Formats: sequence, C-alpha cells, structure tokens
Amino acid sequence: MTITVVCDVLGEETNGTIVVTMNLIRHLKAQGHTVRVLCADQSKKGQENYYVAPIKNFGPFNRLVRKVGVTIAKGDKSVVAAALEGTDHVHVMLPFGLGLAAAKLAHTKGIPLTAGFHMQAENLTGHLGLKKVRPLNKLIYHYIYKHLYRYCDAIHYPTQFIRDVFEKSVGKSTPAYVISNGVNSYISKREVEKPREFEDKIVILSIGRYSSEKSQDTLIKAVARSAYKDKIQLILAGQGLKEKKYKRLAKKLPVPPIFRLYGREEISDMLNFCDLYVHPAVDELEGIACLESIACGKMTIVSDSKNSATKEFAIDEKCIFKHRDAKDLARVIDFWIEHPEERKEYEAKYLASSAAVQEEECMRQMDKMIAEVDAKKRSALQNFTQA
Repeated sequence: MTITVVCDVLGEETNGTIVVTMNLIRHLKAQGHTVRVLCADQSKKGQENYYVAPIKNFGPFNRLVRKVGVTIAKGDKSVVAAALEGTDHVHVMLPFGLGLAAAKLAHTKGIPLTAGFHMQAENLTGHLGLKKVRPLNKLIYHYIYKHLYRYCDAIHYPTQFIRDVFEKSVGKSTPAYVISNGVNSYISKREVEKPREFEDKIVILSIGRYSSEKSQDTLIKAVARSAYKDKIQLILAGQGLKEKKYKRLAKKLPVPPIFRLYGREEISDMLNFCDLYVHPAVDELEGIACLESIACGKMTIVSDSKNSATKEFAIDEKCIFKHRDAKDLARVIDFWIEHPEERKEYEAKYLASSAAVQEEECMRQMDKMIAEVDAKKRSALQNFTQA
C-alpha cells in the first residue's frame, strides 16, 4: 500500500509530535508499505518519497515561531496534489495548513483518510496568553473539526482523555480509535552511571518545551522550596519562548539548573540516571516524555490538572501534586527523596505498567486502523457502484 503521511511540523526529533510522526513512518516502512511524506522540512528536499512544501511566512513573528522549535508549512496545492497522486491512503498528523489542504483533496478524490489528534487548543491559546478564554478554545476545536476531522474515516486519539475533550467541545461523536503513541524500544530501563559532576547531587529531570502549559516555572519554584535544594541538580531539557524568564527565575536556586536541548540518546541516558522525573504540565493530551520516564522505571511525578492526561499514568496520589502549586510539589519531591526504599517499589510498579504502551504494539494497532478504514471504504464504494 502507498500511504501519504502529512505533517506540517517535521525536522529533528526534538518534540513529541515529530517523534511520534517519525516512529509511525519507520513502522509503516518496516511493514512493507511505500510511505510518502508531505512536510515542510527543507532538509528533505530531493529525497525519495518526500514532498516538501515551502515554509509559511509569519513576517515579524518568524523569529518567535523558530524559537518555539518548529517550522510550519504553507499549504502549497501543487505539492499536495503531487503527494496524493496515486496514493492509497492519507494520514494527517496536525490540523494546520498542509494537513487541511491534504484532507480536503483526499476527501474530494475519495482517498481513505485518517488523522491523528496531536494538538490541544490550549497549545495555541497559551502562546497568546488567552488559554483561560474557554470560548476561544472551543472555537478552535470547532474550526479544526470543520476543516479536517469531519472529513476523516477515522481519528486516532492518543488518549481517551483528549477524545472526550474534543467530542464534548464539538458536540459530536467521531469515528475514534484510542491508541497510545507508544514508547520506542530504545527507551528502556538500563544501567547508566550518573555523570561524575552529578555524583553528589539529587538529579531531577523534566523534559518539554519551555512554555506556560508545560509549567516548568512551578518546578523551579518547588525546588527553591525543597529542604534538599542545596543538593538538587535540576535539568530542564528543551527549548522555547519562556527560556529567558525561567533562567531569571532559577537564579535564586543554590545549584544552577541546566537548560539545554538534548538529542534522543542523551535523553535516554538521563532518564536512566536521574533520581526523579517531574512532569508539571497543565495541558497535555498524552505526554510522550512522561511515558518514556515510566518505561525506564523512573519515579514519575505529575500534576493533577484536569487538562492533562498524564495524571492517569500515576501509580497513586503519592505521585501527584496540585497543579501550579510549588509548595505542594516541593512536598511530593521531598517525600520521595526521604523514602528511597518505597521509591524503589513504586519504580517497579511504573516499569510494569509501561508494557501497555510499548511502541511496537501501539504501531501494530495503527497499522490495523489503517487497514480497517481502507477495507470499509472499499466495501462502501463497492456497494455504491452495485446499487
């Protein structure tokens, strides 16, 4: 089968959406499918089966978009048409210009169409400082339903949480498949020696874009409140618009935190040598970094935010803190520092729970979804022609 995967945001695997997109592409290829990739990653120009659209120009805001760590495609009709010519199936990753254009063309041509749900409305409104304007978040969901998801033969939701949010917002039931994005097998529990410079430190790791919805400021404030702040080495792996603000906030900490964007191998090592992993996000439709921590059998602390799916991964309330409450997060951090034996028990529980989100099984379910959609579409067309 020839499958066209459409992703407005693609490039180096430094954020969750790009990671899951590349995981899907690699899996489909391994199953023998011919995979076309429609994107705006200019480094892929000239490569076989890559259809590269121009980058969208945001004028004076180009620098801000780049700082977020993404490039966004322009929905070039000729590139979209070329990518879809003769394809058997289209899968859209994001509800942006390129994905919307591909979805409409696929619908018009009768090509089986699926799409992933990888963006919360709050991801957009948070950057504008308008996250709490609920009517705006609802308007965004209605817009992407109208221009993408209503055309789909199936929608892939990484969690039941985000399916419920979307369907409630648009007031409609959708053709849903709830499948985790999964954790790649190279992210796993293994012995990694703590670097010499951290030998006498309690290493707390958090991975994510520096943004209001990821709430790293809460973690920085919590470390400042910890009884063990003199021993805590905080590592904030990522990049983003809030970097300068967070660095200023972190100046009060006795041990300077590390702010840096890391490669995938480095992330895998850090997940295995860190002492605690904290995911303070208040808006999270799944949280791949959180799942990766669990896959490494790491003590994983998450917020109780109603807009985040990660609270569902916690073993129990001992691993959860009140969202945006630095005092409560400091309490949870200190508890787990002070109870190393109980921490080992919980880490074993986390590791056991990770089996359900192994990438191989999740990708098998994605392949099955595509096959089922195609079979239904063929059957419907056959019945229509025979009528």
